[in-house]
Amino acid sequence: MSNNFNKFNHGYALLIGVGESAYKPWSLPVTVKDTQAIYAALIDSELCAYPDDKEHIRVLNNQDATKANILDGLNWLKEKTITDSEATIFIYYSGHGGVNEKTNNYYLLQHDVNPMKLEKSALSAETFTQALREIEAQRLLVVIDSCHAAGMATSKQADLELDQEFGDFVRRAPSKGLIDELARGKGRVVFTSSRGEQKSWIKDESSSIYTYHFLEALQGAGNKPGDTEVRISNIMNHLGKAVPESAKKINQEQIPQNDTSGEDFVIAKLRGGKGFSDKGWDEVKSEAIQKINKIADVINQHGKFITNINEAQGIHIGDVYHK
Repeated sequence: MSNNFNKFNHGYALLIGVGESAYKPWSLPVTVKDTQAIYAALIDSELCAYPDDKEHIRVLNNQDATKANILDGLNWLKEKTITDSEATIFIYYSGHGGVNEKTNNYYLLQHDVNPMKLEKSALSAETFTQALREIEAQRLLVVIDSCHAAGMATSKQADLELDQEFGDFVRRAPSKGLIDELARGKGRVVFTSSRGEQKSWIKDESSSIYTYHFLEALQGAGNKPGDTEVRISNIMNHLGKAVPESAKKINQEQIPQNDTSGEDFVIAKLRGGKGFSDKGWDEVKSEAIQKINKIADVINQHGKFITNINEAQGIHIGDVYHK
């Protein structure tokens, strides 16, 4: 096990997987698997090397992914930047999202959303953006995977309800204008899994295409030989190539959208800080894919529980709201 010196000690993450919605037809089980897999990669001492404690990572899945808890999580990150001037902030949201076409207001549909009172109960982009602006970190990455395809819902009927039953509300990825608003400020970067009316497609029952390739990027798929850290540019470049290629294989189009106005910065250790030899990604690609599959197997086996893949007997609870 790596000692504290080798940890990514200034990294703080808020991972949100809406998963089970209070309005059952809108439940998205795969989104929880996405956040569980990201969490497992972050705390792995041989990968991203984030400290595995409640002071560095909060996971909000299923019933914990409420509007109040998300806002409290963002406030927690705000407090972390006050006590740690070198903080690097990583926020990952996976769930439904969409826009009211009459008002052009965008919303994230957290666990406790009420479809009959959508605008009042959902987390508005305005509220989300304001909370982000209060986080005075010099390095902040927000990932929004919010326009899921039919395969990610419990049934195709659920998608029909989302698309037809609720009037002016349309599921859609955040607009370029909204991304620019979210990313306003020094050192802020926003990634979304798709653009426009494109959907965010699943790879298999274990993860979405986007998250799968994000996990590859965290293991260095976008890095060069000799690198020892994973930077924003490494992740962005890999996702920009790999996600469209995977979507094309299932005859779909999915192009990630990225705000590139922010500065490039380190988001994680590369292979626990060991980095790459002169052979780079090609040398570890097979091992990395096996590790991703192992994470998926563990998640599928244990359901709502996460197991640290370096400690087979250690169970990490992915649904716990760490406060």
